[in-house]
Amino acid sequence: MVVCGDDGLAHRLAAELRGVYGEQVTLVVPPSERTERPPVVGRARAVSAALFDRMVNAAVNRAGGGSGGEPAGTVRVVEAAEATEAKLAEAGVEQAAALALVYDDDETNIRAALTARRLNPRLRLVLRLYNRRLGQHIEELLDQAATLATGAGDAAVLDTSTTVLSDADTAAPALAAAAVAGTTKVVQADGLLLRAVERPPLRSGQTPPTGLVTLALLSANGHAPAADDGSASDDQGPLLLPDTATVQGARGRGTVVLEQMSYGGPSLPSGRSVVPSFGSLFSRRLRWSLAGLVGCVAALAVALTVVTGEHPLYATYMTLLDLFAINDPALHQPLARQLLQLLSGLTGLLLLPVLLAAVLEALGTFRSASALRKPPRGLGGHVVLLGLGKIGTRVLTRLRELHIPVVCVEADPEARGLATARRLRVPVILGDVTQEGVLEAAKIHRSHALLAVTSADTTNLEAALYARSVRPDLRVVLRLYDDDFATAVYRTLRAAHPHASTRSRSVTHLAAPAFAGAMMGRQILGAIPVERRVLLFAAVDVAGHPQLEDRTVGEAFRPGAWRILALDRTPPDHRREEPATEESYEDGPTGAGTSGWVWDLPDTYVLQSSDRVVLAATRRGLAELLGRRARQGAGA
Repeated sequence: MVVCGDDGLAHRLAAELRGVYGEQVTLVVPPSERTERPPVVGRARAVSAALFDRMVNAAVNRAGGGSGGEPAGTVRVVEAAEATEAKLAEAGVEQAAALALVYDDDETNIRAALTARRLNPRLRLVLRLYNRRLGQHIEELLDQAATLATGAGDAAVLDTSTTVLSDADTAAPALAAAAVAGTTKVVQADGLLLRAVERPPLRSGQTPPTGLVTLALLSANGHAPAADDGSASDDQGPLLLPDTATVQGARGRGTVVLEQMSYGGPSLPSGRSVVPSFGSLFSRRLRWSLAGLVGCVAALAVALTVVTGEHPLYATYMTLLDLFAINDPALHQPLARQLLQLLSGLTGLLLLPVLLAAVLEALGTFRSASALRKPPRGLGGHVVLLGLGKIGTRVLTRLRELHIPVVCVEADPEARGLATARRLRVPVILGDVTQEGVLEAAKIHRSHALLAVTSADTTNLEAALYARSVRPDLRVVLRLYDDDFATAVYRTLRAAHPHASTRSRSVTHLAAPAFAGAMMGRQILGAIPVERRVLLFAAVDVAGHPQLEDRTVGEAFRPGAWRILALDRTPPDHRREEPATEESYEDGPTGAGTSGWVWDLPDTYVLQSSDRVVLAATRRGLAELLGRRARQGAGA
């Protein structure tokens, strides 16, 4: 396996392949003197050898390694400023089974992928691209080039497929779920949203809740899980993918249950409408002013009916004429009629500035329809999202898919996520979150959670500490890059605020398992952190796997390793390359009923070679399932 990158994801991915999958890895990274990020980011790219060893040890421990597991593979480091043809050849790409290009720049990854495909047409490629639409075209181009170069009719037969992933897409569901529901994790599969819900231990006489499947038994101290950076806890670790007997016999331990999330909330605005809604045309104060004037006109019409005895419609007509000063003066009329006319004229004078304000406000609304919105008055129960970079934009999209109100805070007026916020009509506060008054403008005191995903750890920490000073019980989710720093921050905040929910999330920690699984030859749908361990969800073809083929679903279940969740009923000729794409979900989330996937699969169903399944697996279990097939193919 060859890994090329210039940030922490490359090191984490190499540690994952070495410690979990036991692979021989060549790591291509820039020289040490050129591995420092620009000052605007404020963190180092370079990872020391000691930190890399800690990553490997943590990966082995989280995967259940240590004693009894396969020995970790070796890692060879090649220093190169860029992944040129010469450096790729030095790294052994011509003999490698897979290559991961995880540079922070899309163009660099594409250029290196084209070079690597020419050097080795049978190479399995995994690219890190932020532009998803471009990634689809690159996948097709590279697979077609592999097919022509090898002379095969289908590149997938030779396992030379190209997989384009984004660390932002991989980590966004977990980050959004942590802000919304604390410990709830979300996985997207074929237009459906599946959430892993942590449930407390059952009381005596209480029946277990229903769900698709029980994914894990939590630690005895499950209410205070370890940080997601892999820091160890003092209690017993979680038990992943337990069998039914183990779940029923467990006492005093919470469970993680996989459930399907329904769409019961209101539909989201598309953001493409040119005409704003009535509520956005006029402010609340102006609407109340108009309502008061209408009430005054109605009262004057009723009074005129009582005084003159005229029909109510005629009295209303006369009142409007008086209101707009186009009626004859009530000379030689009763005193009551004259007073009503004067009051109608006074009301008309009050109506003119209100109508002028309404016209000006409506014109201003139309003029600023494409501008950034401000948080509405009375907003509460929302999520304050700090940062609209790559990660923040994906998290914002996920939160809006879940119908969660969001207020964004961004310091850069040219941030890439501002266009998405404008399209989704999400309120945005432009300003430095470290400046006084910015979080107050985002109404942090009435928010549900704070999600800090900027690229600077100190900025995220400062915002979290200030938010906690305003709301000690506020749910806080931090994106922290440095593992040791994240562990210290997590433990300190948990000790200082024991009754508040605190989560530390590392994007590279959440994304590395998906990239590693793709390098092993399969598409990973998502990853769910369970305390200090991780569950992977993958789509696997049954053919070629003796652990699955011609076995029932119950027989194929391996406790602690993998478990089948769903079966694809779609004919092989009409199957998509991936169970779901981001674009298909965004275009029609309610169309999941037409899916060919069956999630309530009976244990007696016999798996055929033409079937395709979605399974939940531990990282070591997935490595065993995929590694056996790889060794068989090599021996053949």
